Amino acid sequence: MDNSARKKWNWTNHITPITVVLLLGTVGVWFAMVLQAQTMGTMPGTMGMSLAAFGVMWGLMMAAMMLPSVAPLASRYVQMIDTHKWVGLITFVTGYFVVWIATGVIAYVLAWFSGKLANDFPTLAMAVAVVTYAVCGFYQFSPLKDQCLAKCRAPFSLLLEYASWRGQSRHFRVGVHHGIFCLGCCWAFMVLMIIFGVMNIGAMLVLTIVITVEKLWVTNQTFSRIVGFICFALAIAVIWFPQLAPGLITNSNMAM
Repeated sequence: MDNSARKKWNWTNHITPITVVLLLGTVGVWFAMVLQAQTMGTMPGTMGMSLAAFGVMWGLMMAAMMLPSVAPLASRYVQMIDTHKWVGLITFVTGYFVVWIATGVIAYVLAWFSGKLANDFPTLAMAVAVVTYAVCGFYQFSPLKDQCLAKCRAPFSLLLEYASWRGQSRHFRVGVHHGIFCLGCCWAFMVLMIIFGVMNIGAMLVLTIVITVEKLWVTNQTFSRIVGFICFALAIAVIWFPQLAPGLITNSNMAM
């Protein structure tokens, strides 16, 4: 491992009070999501929620899934701030999640569409499940994925660039900037959440682990490629095991 890679690996494993606060926040959000899932259950579509209610749920889900992977960068970035570190942290996190919360509108439309397919067009729903898994697999091998993932892994050069930004809104802009790269890196995983069912806690946990490991695996793209092959395997397996797409295929349609 060269010196630059060693630096990246060292700081991503460095635990600071800010990292601890972010991780404790993650635990709190996960607790809220588990309680909500127990109340609502898992089913295809929007589960009867309005856009506003779905947006709140989506925002909590994004916080639960993305906070563990962004915590190391946020901690390192805040260490580079001279004053008002906690204000900088809050502003950075706000900018970061503005990007993810904004995707809730698209997620709502996709969830509504998946519910429609599950209820009225089971054959088409199966085809959509296969294509979605395959697209996610192909994206794991794409140059755009690699470029966005490189930024999400927060090389030291990116932190130096952020440190040079000026202006009262710089922390918010840094959060938005990094959030856009994380969106480019992870959007396909969030589409998979529609396939799994948006309140599927088990799927959320697995994808959170995948996203976090992928961002901390700084030496090469091996892990991302493995995930891509798994998605290809799921694209084939879902034909025989439709329960792999509970957000698109209902129990009643499985029996048809």
